[in-house]
Amino acid sequence: MPSDAKILIVDDHEDTLYALESTLAPLGYRLSRATSGDEALKQVLRGQVGLLLLDVRMPGVSGLDVVRYMRRLEQTQHIPVVLLTGFGTDHELTSTAFGLGVADLITKPVDPWALRTKVRYLYDAHRRQLLLQEEIRELRALVKNHGETHDRPARPALPHPDTRVPLQRAEGAHHGSLEQDRT
Repeated sequence: MPSDAKILIVDDHEDTLYALESTLAPLGYRLSRATSGDEALKQVLRGQVGLLLLDVRMPGVSGLDVVRYMRRLEQTQHIPVVLLTGFGTDHELTSTAFGLGVADLITKPVDPWALRTKVRYLYDAHRRQLLLQEEIRELRALVKNHGETHDRPARPALPHPDTRVPLQRAEGAHHGSLEQDRT
């Protein structure tokens, strides 16, 4: 996720979008909006989304449908999603939402301070996870490249700074005789 990844806010009510944007603006992240599940999926698939705030009940493609689709695709399955509902939570919604791997389920109207805290944590944690994954890929490439260049002749061993430690023999230098201790 690039550092300029946005937070996508999805709701079919314009006043709710405005309230959520006003709540999150002090965080300084890029914000984007969508008014339907279809529009949200298009933006998510274009990339650059680091967190999704998603209304559960929308006409057409619901918030749960968006999450189901995202979780099937490798490129979107790890994007954190916070579901928002204005109808309260019930056991079925809660178990379905968390079964799909959403980060949180929040009832509207939202507490601005709590929402900012959750969004900051989820966005930053996701960004750190992606940076770690990139670092792992780079390290694996280095290890792979090192293994491929291992066929070159070995460099001579450097003396250990402690003179009491004997020199290491190069690979394949096992001729049956032991080096003498230099102490």
